[in-house]
Amino acid sequence: MPEQDVTVGQLLLAEYESVKGEQRARIGFRDNLLYVTLAVVAAVIAAAAQSKQPSMLLALPPVCVVRGWTYLVNDQKISAIGLYVRDDLGPRLAGLAAHGSGFATFGWEAYHRTDTRRRSRKAIQAVIDLTAFCAVPLAALVVFWSNGDAGGLLLGLSALEALVVAGLASQIVWYTKAA
Repeated sequence: MPEQDVTVGQLLLAEYESVKGEQRARIGFRDNLLYVTLAVVAAVIAAAAQSKQPSMLLALPPVCVVRGWTYLVNDQKISAIGLYVRDDLGPRLAGLAAHGSGFATFGWEAYHRTDTRRRSRKAIQAVIDLTAFCAVPLAALVVFWSNGDAGGLLLGLSALEALVVAGLASQIVWYTKAA
């Protein structure tokens, strides 16, 4: 069986395919998190309304925070993969292909970021994320608080939930500014 040498370029292309595969998987998972969160929110609200038990709304903040944090982490990893391809992997491969002549690889990784409407899309996405993962559970807490017949333990739990939701909101804003 003849030996085949694997070149550095082949290894870099294999790495590219691997990280892009991970990025595609994370994009699908991230996007589905939003849809599933909306379904869970609708189910909890319907159950709370049907049973006339506002305390059931206390399930929304932990569900939304866990899903929101998972969404945010996946979004950050998706961006990190793009940055790695643009700033590390691409230039290494270009150096091999063109011997440092300024050849650019994976142009889409940088090109799509130059769209003039990218900033507005990022801002709109931040509003959507804040609404789905933060405003909805905070609204549920307001409904719970306005009911007025909760015990001290549930009030304390709801206050803690409000702080956690506010913490997630701050992270969503922080990550949006960093992107």
